[in-house]
Amino acid sequence: MGARRLFPALTLVAAAVLAGCGTLAPDYQRPAAPVAEAFPDAGAASSAATTAAADLPWQQFFRDERLKALVGIALANNRDLRVAVLNIEQARAQYRVQRADLFPTVGVGVSGDRVSTDTSINSTYQAGLAVSSYELDLFGRVRSLKDAALASYLATEEARKSVQISLIASVATGYLALQADDELLRVTRETLATRAESLKLTQLRFDVGASSQLDLRQSQSLYEAARATQAQLVRQRAQDENALVLLLGQPMPADLPAGIALAEQSALPELPAGLPSQVLVRRPDVLQAEQQLIAANAQIGAARAAFFPQITLTATAGSASSELSGLFKSGSTGWTFMPQLLLPIFDAGRNRANLDSANAGRDIAVAQYEKALQSAFREVADALAGRATLGEQLAALQAQVRAEQGRFELADLRYRNGAASYLDVLDAQRSLFSAQQTEVQVRALHAQNLVSLYRVLGGGWRDGDTAAVADTGATPSR
Repeated sequence: MGARRLFPALTLVAAAVLAGCGTLAPDYQRPAAPVAEAFPDAGAASSAATTAAADLPWQQFFRDERLKALVGIALANNRDLRVAVLNIEQARAQYRVQRADLFPTVGVGVSGDRVSTDTSINSTYQAGLAVSSYELDLFGRVRSLKDAALASYLATEEARKSVQISLIASVATGYLALQADDELLRVTRETLATRAESLKLTQLRFDVGASSQLDLRQSQSLYEAARATQAQLVRQRAQDENALVLLLGQPMPADLPAGIALAEQSALPELPAGLPSQVLVRRPDVLQAEQQLIAANAQIGAARAAFFPQITLTATAGSASSELSGLFKSGSTGWTFMPQLLLPIFDAGRNRANLDSANAGRDIAVAQYEKALQSAFREVADALAGRATLGEQLAALQAQVRAEQGRFELADLRYRNGAASYLDVLDAQRSLFSAQQTEVQVRALHAQNLVSLYRVLGGGWRDGDTAAVADTGATPSR
């Protein structure tokens, strides 16, 4: 067989051997979820809620067109999400580098050497195809490293989904906080106007001797307290808007579509909680932890393979000549084949230490995966607890506001007719303002909790019909 036929044959034999290789990594078994079999308060959702959060695109979950526009802007411009996408590109490239080690690297090599002796100078020139230090992966070391790189790549993809979910929820939460700020400012301005009118009336009554200086000072105190609250809310709104702008990755656009009022934000689709075993394992952060566990498991295979012989091949096929001018003349072809076997005998415990480290890394990854499940379970349970109680709390506060409004009107009427003291009016004003503020805050908290439930159930990484994030490419084949 000629050199040109022998060299491809060697490559085919090596590929055939490689195809039959397995790995020494332990068989992967997903750890049991260390959580309860059902979520608390999971039955609070409507029986009509059939679409799981993970299957519901954010465009269908949110009904506020202004909020949808803000989410789209954030997905296109947010720097944290951009970094997550670039991390995927980097991990894919690292996987391709590791996968390339499964195949021979063939290149064109040209070399020459000159040896001087006492009587002559001998020259040798070679040129042709060369395979340099190709490892026959008989025990799966390279394949295990490739599997670990693939799992790490897939973990970065899940990390990107987690960042997107968190970003969407953060934009929605920030937007609702901004709406609550506007509503609180409206209530405060109305209260400030009412207290300014009361102060003016009290001043007139004091001037004619119909009110005491104590009444006047109390009225002034309430008015200044409302002014201070207004200044605080203006500052808080500016800070909340700045936080939202940071999430958007650009200044707040001036041409946003009209939104809906805070009072209507609770009209979001009902979401079934499902069973933990079905819901939690679909969350990207849990899947990320599992892929990291798979990578750690594969590293054990690479560490085990280091105890077995390592066979590397170096081969060349081409022409050789003692003269550079005769390098490519017919009859000057040849080949070299240099296999090398290295069997570990003494390494001062390096391989054993590497295996112990890989086993410990796998155990750490198991604990991190279980912690991810437990944290996810706690987040869902918290959101379900909010869904079960915040609606009832909001209804009670709305009734309290109506009662306090009626109380203030009666106290003011009785005071104007001389049937009650001004202290009753001031107390009613304070109670009404406090109840109105609490009602707005709980209304926002109710809507934000629904957004949180969508997030913790794994909703938000599906983009629906609109691709909000640049395509990261297909998952590489194994």
